[in-house]
Amino acid sequence: MKDHFWSGRPCPDWYRQAGLGIFIHWGIFSVPAFAPRGRAIHDLLREDYDELNKHLPYAEWYENANRLEASPTREHHRRTYGDAPYSAFRKPFDEAACRFDAAAWADSFKAYGARYVVFVTKHHDGYCLWPTGVPNPWRPGWHTERDFVGELANAVRARGMRFGLYYSGGLDWTARPLPIANLGDMFAAVPTEPDYVAYCLAQVRELIDLYRPSVLWNDIAWLSGATLPGLFDHYYSVVPDGVVNDRWLAQEGLFNSLRDEANRASFNAMMKARIQAANGPQQTPPPPHCDFRTVEYGMSAIPADSMWEACRGLSLAFGYNAQERPEDFLDGQQLIALYKGVRANGGNLLINVGPRADASIPDAQDRPLRALGATMQSA
Repeated sequence: MKDHFWSGRPCPDWYRQAGLGIFIHWGIFSVPAFAPRGRAIHDLLREDYDELNKHLPYAEWYENANRLEASPTREHHRRTYGDAPYSAFRKPFDEAACRFDAAAWADSFKAYGARYVVFVTKHHDGYCLWPTGVPNPWRPGWHTERDFVGELANAVRARGMRFGLYYSGGLDWTARPLPIANLGDMFAAVPTEPDYVAYCLAQVRELIDLYRPSVLWNDIAWLSGATLPGLFDHYYSVVPDGVVNDRWLAQEGLFNSLRDEANRASFNAMMKARIQAANGPQQTPPPPHCDFRTVEYGMSAIPADSMWEACRGLSLAFGYNAQERPEDFLDGQQLIALYKGVRANGGNLLINVGPRADASIPDAQDRPLRALGATMQSA
């Protein structure tokens, strides 16, 4: 990638100086709003690697957790919804989401002290929160009619904040709906087939052209190393001061090899040994190109020589989890201390809100964020 016009470009000043961003995980998973509570992802990686995702506190992974036998989510689903498929949550989400008010969200984010907002446009369940013109070959019409992305982009920018987009490139359970228990399973579930590569590439280009995001935040991995330079060329030509994160791992050979059970077992054994041998968080290898590194819930070390971003929820989940209790959330003072610590180490804090299906932000999330905003405004 060194021959491209953006190679070696410095991270834009606006992003270095931003300080605080708001992440938003909202979607169909906000209807069941369930995940096991109480164990952080970094603890699960060390203590229960093989069945990590049975106990993962991420409510946005509900569809996958329901595929894992004897998981708390599977038991909850059978008890509450019987054998209803995940797609049955679409109608209640679409109905509840009619209450979405982009202006109200943007007013809150401004009050929190945010300088940028990153909205999840498509999570791993593949459901798109904009009326995409790129057909889903595996689940036709799997998108909203209302343009939530566009409405929020306009409201955020009208209040002087930057607007960014999250897109799940590496996982889409409409294309490859395999049970994912651990990291080996996850990378084996990355779709590398040409039809999915074309689908993702077309959707990300569509998002760039429609919404011109200041942050392009891909998750898990990317499908094809050959397509990345052209995608970045297009993005930076449309948004010259835009930034991309570091989750563009594009190793199709690895992903395909892990579909073999023996190879996956070897990979998992290697990862478990590495995690057990590590003395604290380790710095992950940098990708060929990114504008900033991502540290999620402190799972990796703070990068020494590059701009970075800490991302996490106010609790242990990103998507709304109705099981969580008030004591599971950071309070105002804890959030303020977290923000100051991240800034002191040269990073931005991308703190997440997980609204309910009706787009309301729970008080346990709103209160500490308003305390942070008040402190920032008085500084």
